[in-house]
Amino acid sequence: MVHHYNAMKPRFFLVDDVVFDEHACEAPHPERPARLDAVRRAVKALATESAAERLPPRDAKPEELARAHTETYIEKIDQMAGRRGWIDGDTFYAPSSVAAARRAAGGSLELVERLVRAEAAFGAALVRPPGHHATRDGAMGFCLLNNVAIAACHARALGVDRVLIVDWDVHHGNGTEQIFYDDPSVLYCSIHQFPFYPGTGAATDIGEGQGKGFTVNVPLSAGADRGAYMLAVERLLTPIVSEYAPNLLLISAGFDAHANDPLGGMRLDHETFGMMFEALYAALPETGSSEHQAKPAVAIVLEGGYDLAALSASLQSTLEAALRCTSDAGPRTDPQKAAPDSRHVAPRFEAEIERAQRCQRDYWKHL
Repeated sequence: MVHHYNAMKPRFFLVDDVVFDEHACEAPHPERPARLDAVRRAVKALATESAAERLPPRDAKPEELARAHTETYIEKIDQMAGRRGWIDGDTFYAPSSVAAARRAAGGSLELVERLVRAEAAFGAALVRPPGHHATRDGAMGFCLLNNVAIAACHARALGVDRVLIVDWDVHHGNGTEQIFYDDPSVLYCSIHQFPFYPGTGAATDIGEGQGKGFTVNVPLSAGADRGAYMLAVERLLTPIVSEYAPNLLLISAGFDAHANDPLGGMRLDHETFGMMFEALYAALPETGSSEHQAKPAVAIVLEGGYDLAALSASLQSTLEAALRCTSDAGPRTDPQKAAPDSRHVAPRFEAEIERAQRCQRDYWKHL
C-alpha cells in the first residue's frame, strides 16, 4: 500500500501525554519521568517546533495489543493496574503504569494510522514506558508493552505490505525480534552493543521459516564510535533497506549508545543519530506513480536514553535530520563528515560488521 504525503502542515506529528509522567518508581530508577522533560526540551529547541501537530491521546484496544502479545499476558498486565511492584529486578510498575503503557501503545498506533494516510512525512512518539524488550508473553528491561511491535502489526492490518523496523538502542530489542522472527512482512534490523543486556542479538540470529533473512543483527563490541556505526549503516543496513523497499519505517529510537549514557558502553555523539537517520532515509526508495513519487513515512518511537542532556541533544539531532530530509532543501549533513572512513575504524569493528554481512549474504543480493 502506497500513500503520498500531502505537503500541507503539519510537517510532523507528535505523541505525548501527561500520563507518561505518572509511570514513576518510588526508588531512584534510570527510567524516570525526567526523561520526558529532556525530550520535550528537544522538541522546543527545534526552529520549526510550530510544524508539529500533537495527536489526540488514545488507549490501545485489547484486540490491537493481541496482535503482538498473548491474551494471557494482556490479562496479567491488566491485573497490575492501580498497584505497585516489580516484575523483575529492572522492571517496576506503579499505579498508573498500565494506563501509561496502554496510552504509549495507543499513541504509537494513532501515529501509524496518520502516517499510513499520508497526513505527514514523519512523526515522533515520546512515550513511556519503552517497549522493545517486551516479548509476546512477558515484560522485562523497563518495558511492559512493545510499542513498536504493536504499531508494526497495526500497519500490517491497515494493508501496509512491508514494514521496516530499525532499532539503534544500545540494547538489543529481543522482544521485537521474537515477535517477528518468522514474519517476512516485517524486517527487523538492530545495531547494538554485544555481548550486553539482554544477551540476545547475535549476527547468526537471522529469523526462521519464511522469516529467514528478515532479522538483521549488527552486534558491535563496547566502545564503537561514529565511524563504526556509520560503516555498519553504509555496508549493511542501507543496501538491505534499499533492496527491501519498505512502505513504512519505524525507528526504535533509543539514545543510550551516546558516550555519556550511564547504562551503555558505546561512544556516539549526538550528531551521529541524525546522520544515521539521514543515511537510512536516503536509502528508502521512492514509490508511486511516475507523476507522483514519494518516500515512505517514518515513525520515531522513543526507547532508551538515560543521560538527560545526551538524550535531549540526540533526539533534537534526529528530529532536525527528519525535518531536513522531508523538506525541499533535503539533508544538509556534510558528506565528508558523515561518510565512514574504514582507515579510522578499529579492525575489530570492521570484522564484526563483515561477520554480520556474511550471515545475511544468502538473503540480500546487494550485499
